[in-house]
Parts: sequence; C-alpha cells; structure tokens
Amino acid sequence: MSNRIMEHPILGSLPERKTVLFTFNEQMIEAFEGETVAAALLANGIRTIRSHEETGTPRGIYCNIGHCFECRITIDGVSGIRSCLTLVKNGIKVKSGQQLPTPLKKGVTP
Repeated sequence: MSNRIMEHPILGSLPERKTVLFTFNEQMIEAFEGETVAAALLANGIRTIRSHEETGTPRGIYCNIGHCFECRITIDGVSGIRSCLTLVKNGIKVKSGQQLPTPLKKGVTP
C-alpha cells in the first residue's frame, strides 16, 4: 500500500487497523477494514476504475461522495455498484466496468 498516507502533518498517524484482501480484475488487493473500495484501489495505485460504456475511454473516481456514478464497478457479480460508497470486505471479487457492444454503428441512422 505504497500510495497510502500513513502520517499526516496535521492529523497525525493513521490508526492501526486490520487488513483485508479482495480481488480487482483478478489482482489481489490489500485494504484496511472500514475503508471504501475506491480508497483501497487508489491506495494501491489503481486510477482507472472502469471504461466508458460507449467510447471505452478510461474512467476513474470523480466526486468520491456518491453523486456522479463514475466509479461504478461489479462486486460479486452485481454490477453498477459505486466504489466510493461501498466498504471493502474480505474476499470480495471486484471487476471494472467494461465497454459494451454498440448496437448501431456510428454514422449509420435507422
């Protein structure tokens, strides 16, 4: 967890917490119990949470307070979950959102 702030100049040291493990796109991730999936991913250097459904452009965390839906992921087979509002749990399987097949080709009108 090299990107995590463990010592803050004003807030002091991060209190000792239990660690949990989960997977993100089949990669093992270490997190602290009680933190969000988004925070754990950021702390582990993961900035791209999903791909835009139509264009495939990378998307990450935008508001981090549950307003924008940019951080949608799939957890244990349930899609559309906001990672910034969901606490990590030991053993969960998280997958990023992927580009969906487009039903119409661009430039073609029915």
